[in-house]
Amino acid sequence: MDTPTYETAPEPDYTPRPSPIVDTPATPAACAEDYAAAAHIRAELDKQRRP
Repeated sequence: MDTPTYETAPEPDYTPRPSPIVDTPATPAACAEDYAAAAHIRAELDKQRRP
């Protein structure tokens, strides 16, 4: 009986890549836009938290 041989999986690529989230500075205007854009999410969470 022959022993089976297996190929190892290729190593994943762990090369660091630029992140637009980290590279973009936080500004009051950008934070205000994000807060306004998420109003419907906060409202839905409030509804779900009510007994």
